[in-house]
Amino acid sequence: MLLAATLLLDGCAKLPWLGGERDPNPPTPLNKKMVQRATPRVLWTTRIGKGTDERELRLKPAVADSRVFAADPAGKVVALAPTDGRVIWERKTRIPFSGGPEARGDTLVVGSTDGDLLALSTRDGAQKWRAQLDSEVISIPRIIGDLVLVHTVDDTVYGVELASGAERWRYSFPAPVLTLHGASSPAPTLEGAIVGVSGGRLAHLELERGLPLWEAVITPPRGRSELDRIADLDADPEVVEDTAYVATYNGDLAAVDIPTGTVLWRRELSAHAGLAADDSALYITDSDDNLWAANPADGAGIWRQQKLLHRRLTAPALLGSFLAVADREGYLHLLSRHDGALLGFGRVAKAQIGHRPVTAGGIAYVYANNGVVAAVRPMGTAAGGAAAERAPRLGTDELPDLSPVVNPVPAAAPATPAGGAPPYPAEPGTAPPGGPAP
Repeated sequence: MLLAATLLLDGCAKLPWLGGERDPNPPTPLNKKMVQRATPRVLWTTRIGKGTDERELRLKPAVADSRVFAADPAGKVVALAPTDGRVIWERKTRIPFSGGPEARGDTLVVGSTDGDLLALSTRDGAQKWRAQLDSEVISIPRIIGDLVLVHTVDDTVYGVELASGAERWRYSFPAPVLTLHGASSPAPTLEGAIVGVSGGRLAHLELERGLPLWEAVITPPRGRSELDRIADLDADPEVVEDTAYVATYNGDLAAVDIPTGTVLWRRELSAHAGLAADDSALYITDSDDNLWAANPADGAGIWRQQKLLHRRLTAPALLGSFLAVADREGYLHLLSRHDGALLGFGRVAKAQIGHRPVTAGGIAYVYANNGVVAAVRPMGTAAGGAAAERAPRLGTDELPDLSPVVNPVPAAAPATPAGGAPPYPAEPGTAPPGGPAP
């Protein structure tokens, strides 16, 4: 039932209209006559494969060790020179990749729709190890400490040894009847990692055994139908010092105190693409493709940009004094971080760019659904242009007391030993109440 519902919602996300009817939410046309104060200059493009075939995957470039890494759904992994896109090495694995890559030091990791987790050498692409998980990897595997943390589509988080690929632990969260086809990527904290799960929840996991330090409800499921009750937290959490900022689909933008799990504030704003943060603001793409800036202290709106409505925007990326977002037609848009002014745009690829641009050294790297990897540098000024409107008031979501569940698993609960049998009987892929799955 869960799989069927997930596939249905994924398909509906790609085809918002059915039966040959017109799209009820067509993308806002671009103003080709606008004075462009800043433009995205394409430095190079490289095609690494045939692309995603319009599937909702989490494949995006990774930048590390003066190289750009990318993977495609047919199993190819490449290392590119950041200066000109030249292929430094290429490895063909025939593994259907769906999440990643992530690179740190001399190791690169990438996950697949079949539950494979593959580690390669960043130097030459040689395989280091390969692990088998029980479900599809539809998030970015994260290298945190001496572990690779992987959040699979069935809402299980795995802790895999970075050195060997052996499983140290796994923890499964109960999933609702209907859920979006996606999973947030874990974000590192001082004590472990933050991960968002379906049902509008956020969890803080410690790394030794994978047990939750706390679980907090950001937005509880509500509504008459199961579709109305979807409140997934698929957007990657944004961690700034001791605060995690998150956004839920059909729910809220919220700030959570990491040491305690206390929700500091909630604002009514539905989002699933993701958000970015700097010292002065949060930047969010909402579910209708409005771009918002909000105050990190209380979530109050600062500005809203509506000129890119229904263009299936990515989460915003910080690019110097600009914000960069990409869209369904392969355009990259540059906005002012100060006032949300739309400063310029340019077409980078002839296919949708599905995920937030990756920025490094003043350059944005994007991966389009047709297999094109591109490097883009903004040219021009972040000043001028028509500023976005002053944000309308974001409502405060006055929910009943939703205190975090602190240490929901007893400290003495047994953990699954790395490479060994579980210490208690259970069906594969299930978890005892309040305990780690085998």
